[in-house]
Amino acid sequence: MAHEETELMLKGYGLTTAEMFYHMPDHPHVLNTFVWQDYDLAPDHPKLFSFIEFWQDEIEGPLHSVRFTHRKLIGPGEWRNVVGELTLH
Repeated sequence: MAHEETELMLKGYGLTTAEMFYHMPDHPHVLNTFVWQDYDLAPDHPKLFSFIEFWQDEIEGPLHSVRFTHRKLIGPGEWRNVVGELTLH
């Protein structure tokens, strides 16, 4: 799993975290929150918008609002392949 995440980060993916505020189905005047995280591509965020579409189609609690942030954890210029290691006593 960590290997796949590193490959995604090297391809430009970053960690997207979204906080969704939604109305409770049985109590429409009460808001609840749900936190979603996945690796996604900015600025289009296809995975996030796909999840929001899924929510609107399949989940009973209608969305009130969505706040999200995106952070690139690693970039191609920040990573280097180390082939050996030298240890000094």
